[in-house]
Amino acid sequence: MIPFLDLGAAYRELQGEIDAAVSRVLASGYYILGPEVDAFETDYAAYCDARHAIGVANGLDALHLTLCAMGVGPGDEVIVPSNTYIATWLAVSQCGAVPVPVEPDPATHNIDPARIEAAITPRTKVILPVHLYGQPADMDPILAIARKHGLRVLEDGAQAHGARYKGKRLGAHGDAVAWSFYPGKNLGALGDGGAVTTDDDALADRLRVLRNYGSRVKYVNEVQGYNSRLDPLQAAVLRVKLAHLDAWNARRAALARIYLDGLRDTGLVLPHVPDWAEPAWHLFVVGHPQRDALQRRLAETGIDCLIHYPIPPHKQQAYADAQFGADAFPLASRMAGEVLSLPIGPQLSAQAAEQVVAAVAEAVLSR
Repeated sequence: MIPFLDLGAAYRELQGEIDAAVSRVLASGYYILGPEVDAFETDYAAYCDARHAIGVANGLDALHLTLCAMGVGPGDEVIVPSNTYIATWLAVSQCGAVPVPVEPDPATHNIDPARIEAAITPRTKVILPVHLYGQPADMDPILAIARKHGLRVLEDGAQAHGARYKGKRLGAHGDAVAWSFYPGKNLGALGDGGAVTTDDDALADRLRVLRNYGSRVKYVNEVQGYNSRLDPLQAAVLRVKLAHLDAWNARRAALARIYLDGLRDTGLVLPHVPDWAEPAWHLFVVGHPQRDALQRRLAETGIDCLIHYPIPPHKQQAYADAQFGADAFPLASRMAGEVLSLPIGPQLSAQAAEQVVAAVAEAVLSR
């Protein structure tokens, strides 16, 4: 069996460091916020070349609370990708605002900057690009459009820890970046966790208040806030893993190169990496018109592949009330029917990746 991602192996590689970090927290007596969270926030902000990092409970909260801090509310609109995980849309809806989908660039699968301006209305408040699969979205034209129309930019970096856009790590290109530390992420905790990075002092201050019941002083509540705080145990684990993130991302990049080289002549649609992008390779996503049959054949050979994502947000029951037409967002719909994510992760060996290449090539070329 070749698993899609082996989280147990990731823990075993760092077991001594992780166990020591967890024991340190348990002995400290600080179980809500405190010095461990402060230390991780300092470390992660520095890693992202940002002034601030604010730890929260999960990636969805990172998006939602940042939109709230930006003043998004009922009647507002937020531009989102049509091709993304539904959490990006849910964060907008949780503010009482309306997600306005924009189709992707067919080459990168990320939101197409050339389509954004046509979606802007007087109610638009924020543009919310996603760095999907760990591939940076094209931020310069997005930021130019935002500045032209007086809009904020919130990036969804849930899959892009360590990725670079034009040489600079993601973390503060726009007004803020929302991060998820879900266990399967490049920087993953041993449970849920999230953060927001930003260079905006006022926004950071607002987020620290919102995450903690609307309070910066105990029993003094300035606003109606939330309970969304990064757990110190998870912060300690993340501090350990952060020290290894670049090395683990380099392993992912080496595996991606094996896939790109080995699958070049198979007819699969392979990831396109623009010259200005340095992906984190959270996922290695290929395209095939008979995706489901290909996934079944690979499963029969013991190779576990996943689909990110089989149902686009506009076709989810959760957004049935929006009454999108049957032909709405054809690019997102087509991608949902063709994409397949091959096994990738820092604990996957080069030999296993070569086995995947051989199995995929045999399955595709023998049809």
